[in-house]
Amino acid sequence: MSMLDKLKGMLKGHEDQASQGIDKAGDFVDQKTQGKYSGQVDTGQEKLREQLGRPDPGPGQDKPPQQ
Repeated sequence: MSMLDKLKGMLKGHEDQASQGIDKAGDFVDQKTQGKYSGQVDTGQEKLREQLGRPDPGPGQDKPPQQ
C-alpha cells in the first residue's frame, strides 16, 4: 500500500476538511510569496484535489462565503 493510499484512507469521510486545508495552505503560500507564484499554487491545489478524488471547485468557489 502506497503512502497516497494510506492518506486517502485516513481522509475518507473528511473530504471537506481536507479541501479546506488545501485552500488554507495555498492561501498561506500566496501570502508569504506576495502572490508571486499564485499560478503554480493554484495548479498544485488542483493536483492535490485530483489525487484525493475531489473535483476543483472552480473559480470563485474555493472559499466559503464571508460573513
